[in-house]
Amino acid sequence: MLGEVEWATFDDPQAESLLAGEVVHTVPYIPPRGYAQVARAVPTAVKLLSGGRFARMISTGSGIALAFVPVARSFGVAAHYVESAARAEGPSMTGRLVSHVPGTRLYAQYPSWAGRSWQYRGSLFDDFRPAQRAVTSTQAKRVVITLGTMRGYGFRRAVEHLVRVVPHVLAGDAQVLWQVGCTDVSGLPVDPRTEVPSAELHRAIAEADLVVAHAGIGSCLAALDAGRCPVIVARQPELGEHVDAHQRMIAAELDRRGLAVWRRPEELTAADLVTAMSRTVERLDTPGPFALADTLRDARTTGHHGAHVADHTPRRPLRRAS
Repeated sequence: MLGEVEWATFDDPQAESLLAGEVVHTVPYIPPRGYAQVARAVPTAVKLLSGGRFARMISTGSGIALAFVPVARSFGVAAHYVESAARAEGPSMTGRLVSHVPGTRLYAQYPSWAGRSWQYRGSLFDDFRPAQRAVTSTQAKRVVITLGTMRGYGFRRAVEHLVRVVPHVLAGDAQVLWQVGCTDVSGLPVDPRTEVPSAELHRAIAEADLVVAHAGIGSCLAALDAGRCPVIVARQPELGEHVDAHQRMIAAELDRRGLAVWRRPEELTAADLVTAMSRTVERLDTPGPFALADTLRDARTTGHHGAHVADHTPRRPLRRAS
């Protein structure tokens, strides 16, 4: 039986949209390697977890986990950290740090690097399988291009190449939704939106003939949930587009599974777009359970970044709230 669930996440429009109607506690945004911001989030974690109301805390990262996991354990709250599906080759910096907090239960989404410390209970990508669909036209009437809402890291390189390639597959009356986040698109022929409410974005993706996305977990999952095979482009840390290379790991894994078409922006062709349009993605009717490593029942819990919290969580624990 699922106990009461509360959430801790960043205060932004996407979180507000995804968690409408839920009990939500907000902390200021924590950027990658934002250790000062982690410290400022600790009082919120202490306030929430010190009262004895919660039996379990589940986190999927990233920096916010560094505030909540140690505090949870200091108050005797069971702490579970599920490493992101982005981490195909080993734990993130956050994962490596929280692994040193005594008593924390750790979960990997790739059996290749799971071991004594990190348990493998499945991957959220296991919910999906690729399929083919009949394409009557190689021209798209509705297109969604989303670069996520990551703050401080633009992806202009992708936009510059997309504006050259995407028109080759557009119908004459095509509608293109550009969600560009913080990317500077000045001087480019796009009608940009910084953020799009979650419900609107998901609806647009479900109706799209073509989805192009940066290789962020949230953006990729939105496409897969809608049955779309996205074209994905990965940010490169060496170009200042992200803090590390985890987007390449996501892109490579989804491409390997046939769930996406991965290309570097400068190598993307119209044929790649048509290939993605010819595929669909199916969700398995009965995904396997994601069983936590303890047997507490009817727990009152607090999670963040969209972790679905339960005694036995489904194999989709990583729906991000920001």
